[in-house]
Amino acid sequence: MQFRVPQYIDVEDKIFGPFTFKQFIYLAGGAGLCYLAYRFLPIIIAILVMLPVGLFALGLTFYKINSQPLANVLENWFGFFFQSKLYIWKKAPQKEKKVDALPKKNEEKKYLSRLSGSKLKDLAWGLDVLDLSKKN
Repeated sequence: MQFRVPQYIDVEDKIFGPFTFKQFIYLAGGAGLCYLAYRFLPIIIAILVMLPVGLFALGLTFYKINSQPLANVLENWFGFFFQSKLYIWKKAPQKEKKVDALPKKNEEKKYLSRLSGSKLKDLAWGLDVLDLSKKN
């Protein structure tokens, strides 16, 4: 039984003529904004608005930098400038913690039990027995 293996899965499909869906949205958005500027602004101001908007829409659609679309480059640029950065070599000075040498009066003194020699031997033997049982 033979199966068809899909090829070129990293290439976007051309949906609207020679344009991918993203390219079509960029062009349609740019054209829509240019139309709104033409319709509602005086012609001189409209031209000043339409030129950058149209060039930006064309750049988003067709221009690539190092084989990356302009949209990805701009996204990475904004991410780099507005995210916090971690510099390993620039360590922040740490605040020294003050440790009191003497316990405070209101704290209870903890009782530490003294282990006798025979009790220590019993504990050590118990640990040795447990260790030997794990090896087997």
